[in-house]
Amino acid sequence: MRRAGTGGSLPPRCRLSRPATKRKRDDDSQTYPNKKAKVGSPQGLPLQTGLTPATTATLGSLAVNTASGGIPRPSRREDFEIAIICALPLEYDAVTLLFDEFWDKDGDSYGRAIGDHNTYTTGHMGHHNVVLVLLPQIGKAHAAGAAASLRASYTRLRLAFLAGICGGVPQAGKQRIFLGDVIISSDLIQYDFGRRYPNRFVRKDTIKDSLSGPSKDIRSLLAIFQAEHGREQLQQRATGFLNQLQIKAFQKKRKADYSYPGVTEDKLFESSYRHMHRVSPTCACRDCQGRLDPVCDEALRKSCIDLGCDEQYLVLRERVVTKQQLGDSGGEQQPMIHVGSIASGDTVMKSGEDRDVLAKEEGVIAFEMEGAGIWEEIQCIVVKGVCDYADSHKNKKWQDFAAATAASVSKAILERYAQKDSAPKPEAPKLIHHWAVPFGRNEDFVGREAILHQLLERIPPGANKDDCQYTALEGLGGIGKTQIALEAAFRIHGKYPDCSVLWVPAINATTFESAYRSIGRRFDIVGIDADKADVKMLVKTALSREDSGRWLLIIDNADDTDLFFGPARLSDYIPFSKTGSVLFTTRNHQVTVNLNIPKCGTYDVMEMSRAETTKLLQMNLKEAQICDADSTSGLLEFLADLPLAIKQASAFMAQTGITITKYLERCHLSEKSSIKLLSKNFEDRGRYRGVKNPIAATWLISFEHISRTPLAVRYLKYMSFIAEKGIPRSLLPLVTGTDELQADEAIGILKAYAFITQRGTQDLFDVHRLVHLVMRAWLEENGEQEEYASEVMQHVAKQFPFPEHENRDVWMSYLPHAQALLNRDACSKDPNLLLNVGASFIRLGNYREAEQVYRQAFELREKLYSLEHPTTLDNLDDLASSLQLLELYDKAEQMGRQVVEFREKMYGRKHPDMLRSMKHLAWTLWDLGKYEESRQMGQQVVELIENTCGQEGSRSLASMLTLSSMLYLLERNVESEQVGRQAFELAEKVYGRKHHDTVRSIGVLPLVLCRLGRYNEAELLRRRDLELDIELYGEEHPITVSFMSGLCPILLGLERYHEAEQIARQAFESMKKVGSQGRLDTICSMNDLTSILPNLGRCSEAEKMGREALELGEKVYGREHLVTLSAMNALAVALKCQGKHEEAVTLMEECLRSRTRILGSSHRKTGYCRNKLEEWMASDG
Repeated sequence: MRRAGTGGSLPPRCRLSRPATKRKRDDDSQTYPNKKAKVGSPQGLPLQTGLTPATTATLGSLAVNTASGGIPRPSRREDFEIAIICALPLEYDAVTLLFDEFWDKDGDSYGRAIGDHNTYTTGHMGHHNVVLVLLPQIGKAHAAGAAASLRASYTRLRLAFLAGICGGVPQAGKQRIFLGDVIISSDLIQYDFGRRYPNRFVRKDTIKDSLSGPSKDIRSLLAIFQAEHGREQLQQRATGFLNQLQIKAFQKKRKADYSYPGVTEDKLFESSYRHMHRVSPTCACRDCQGRLDPVCDEALRKSCIDLGCDEQYLVLRERVVTKQQLGDSGGEQQPMIHVGSIASGDTVMKSGEDRDVLAKEEGVIAFEMEGAGIWEEIQCIVVKGVCDYADSHKNKKWQDFAAATAASVSKAILERYAQKDSAPKPEAPKLIHHWAVPFGRNEDFVGREAILHQLLERIPPGANKDDCQYTALEGLGGIGKTQIALEAAFRIHGKYPDCSVLWVPAINATTFESAYRSIGRRFDIVGIDADKADVKMLVKTALSREDSGRWLLIIDNADDTDLFFGPARLSDYIPFSKTGSVLFTTRNHQVTVNLNIPKCGTYDVMEMSRAETTKLLQMNLKEAQICDADSTSGLLEFLADLPLAIKQASAFMAQTGITITKYLERCHLSEKSSIKLLSKNFEDRGRYRGVKNPIAATWLISFEHISRTPLAVRYLKYMSFIAEKGIPRSLLPLVTGTDELQADEAIGILKAYAFITQRGTQDLFDVHRLVHLVMRAWLEENGEQEEYASEVMQHVAKQFPFPEHENRDVWMSYLPHAQALLNRDACSKDPNLLLNVGASFIRLGNYREAEQVYRQAFELREKLYSLEHPTTLDNLDDLASSLQLLELYDKAEQMGRQVVEFREKMYGRKHPDMLRSMKHLAWTLWDLGKYEESRQMGQQVVELIENTCGQEGSRSLASMLTLSSMLYLLERNVESEQVGRQAFELAEKVYGRKHHDTVRSIGVLPLVLCRLGRYNEAELLRRRDLELDIELYGEEHPITVSFMSGLCPILLGLERYHEAEQIARQAFESMKKVGSQGRLDTICSMNDLTSILPNLGRCSEAEKMGREALELGEKVYGREHLVTLSAMNALAVALKCQGKHEEAVTLMEECLRSRTRILGSSHRKTGYCRNKLEEWMASDG
């Protein structure tokens, strides 16, 4: 061979010859790789445009003939018998350079098994088809998972290599190991020291576990390499492959440097010499004296040059000295190969002293991290290039070269690995079809034709000629997935008699393997009954063969992700054949996702139609049991049209003879009664023996699966106390120590099991009604109900805001859940939540509900504190207000007087809360017709505010509104207007134009202006008020309707009668919908119409409306109530309009007498009556 720098041959970097030591010469940077390369030259090689003939000749003597010799391209995964596994990308890159040809240049045509997440590279080395896999991460666990997936996809592998880099033991008995040497495993010893440093290590397991020995095949191959002759031959072949690798890397312009780093870079320090800062006054290294003393993390990341490791502590080694003395005349350096035990663990060995101890105790010669994970899954040979000495003085300069030598030795071993005649393949089925379904046909099967039609188009074997079909039926437990699959099985069997139909229950690992064993026996698979037979793999292999015929495999109850993708990895045993089809039934969407079943192959099984469920319920009942159609509909609604629950109910009724009506009554009797019925077992030939049939038990199985995710369980328990529909994500608690990602996962699991459903893209969820019920029963049975009820109550009380217009979306979405929670008998009520819920009902105009909630809050506060406690009085005041809105004035007066009495004792008469309570009581008295007392209290409020608040500028908005209201009550209209305008202007300035408090601050202003005859101003304010009320509350809210009615007297004063009638009728119709809680406003609207219609010439119609209003007013409020007197006044005018003079005068005179007594002779309404009578008398002569 020509030497570097002569005749155009490649420089030393492209050969395996030992590089020359540094010499003083001008051009040595071009000849020797240790010098800086020219710009643009990869890996320090001189720029070349191609290989010269001389170079080609040189390579011919070095390189190995790797022509494929016409090796045919494999047609399927079963044609691959060799695998190479790499843990690092740099190891993978080195191996790819030694492939003779790649089979996947146009994409992966071989696919992979379901559940296999590996990515494969396929090709051939010599006469062997090879599959190459790169681990996703380093370490035993990742290696084991990848190896298991590899074995599942490539079922006929005979030999695997774990090729890469390792840490070597420099002195192992008589063996002297140097950097760049290659270690071949004779066996593996599993250890787990943790990350080893001279000062510390963490041992996970005190037991050193030796893995099982290699197979006979591997032992006989390794025996050759332990002999010197075999090892010499292997080294020679590896040298040739290494040259080939280096040349390809150069041609492909790879970034990695595969050249020999040089003997001067091979440095071994004494095992006790620490890798640390030598001068460091501030870090932990300053205290490092002995082997257990600390070293800082920064030092561990730096090189020996950076830290100034002293080379006087280098170990003088004969082989290194010899090579240094040989200089450039030593010829090629072959990689030295060592065969021995390798220590494999999860962590990197970084302690020279610990390295030596373990090497001496166990006889190991190298350390690596992945072998133990792969060894138990696939018998393999570990081939690793030594890149460091497993001490703290790590050196990355050797990694690329070590990876290259390991790859070269692996290919050299593979060259010696003889191809065998094909092993006998599992026997093909003797019969072309088999029926292995454990159930008879369900004669009670009803409906489901739409989903069956879709299934029967997809699942027949061969429906997709290019793939094995994978299909999933998803849905809640008890929704009918198994029965649909069973019916599909019988229809496939009838339509395709040459198709085997096979059924596997995946309830647990035992039922799965038992069904596989039964299938193996039907197909007469050789070895299926052997003591240590891998039953699942035998069946998978047999069914994966094309000559197994057409088959449909139904895997029922594939619900448990741990069972399919955990240690048992049942997903690895699902067969794949283009003449096969697999149908899964699962209540867990995550299983479908992990199995990589496409969306087009996933069918959500929903509730049956009402017609179908009615037929299913009535099918086995007698006519006398089903006579009540309403009860049938009610029961199906209660059972949420769920097939299993319906069948359970039907079985119970058929057994006991009770009617549907009686069964429904028992369901509604109590939750305990409902649960008892849902827990009744029943005989069902279409379900598995030993498995409980009741719907409650069915869901508890799902609950056990979910319980592996504690947050999901917590959410489900939490949801069982609130309403089942429209649960906002924001109302779910974020548990301490969890984050949004974990919350997403928990919600995803509940959705996967169909326990909850999401409403489109909204963060709103619905819980299935029966799941809701069963979950609460489970909590009670396990003694957790009281604890969770209290926790949920506290959380909802904390989250529920005081209702404002600005947060309307929030409290509206929370309200039904707070209601449901407050209605639970097991929940201790929270008074703050009661108050906020009551205020929400007031906002919505639901005064009856508000009164009930306020009453609960008051009773609870009175029990906790006393009647005279400030918060109790606040509750009582709220309750009195709600009673006033309900027009229960007697009760409102009673409670209002209590509030005033106790607040006067506590605060005196000048406190703002006291003044507000007096105002409420004054209006209650007015509505009761106690006008004199009402005016007296109003006068007291006015005086107190004027005396207490002083000048106008110092009054609060609340005090101004109270004052304006009381001045209006006292008919001091000018003063009322003045104060009211000040309040309105202040509110608009503070809150803005559209704020709720600004709307309320308009107060009595329109009414005052109407009294003063300033109708145009009154209309502007009232319409603005009405516009904002519609925006805030909606058109049918009682407040909106009341203010709409308030437009009528204004329009009447403006003589816009047609418009006034339209508004009055709209208000009247709305008030009739409200019912009893709107009687006062209803009579007022009737009075408005009675007053308006005569002006439109419709006196008869006005008389009719007037008589109804008078009758209603007298019945509800008495004949001398002001609203009744207004009806009397309007009716008298309508009668006069029709010429009924005598009756009109009689009514008007009565109205005059009553108003004089109640309002006084000088009141404007009294004056109206007097003036009308005088007018009528004058007109009649």
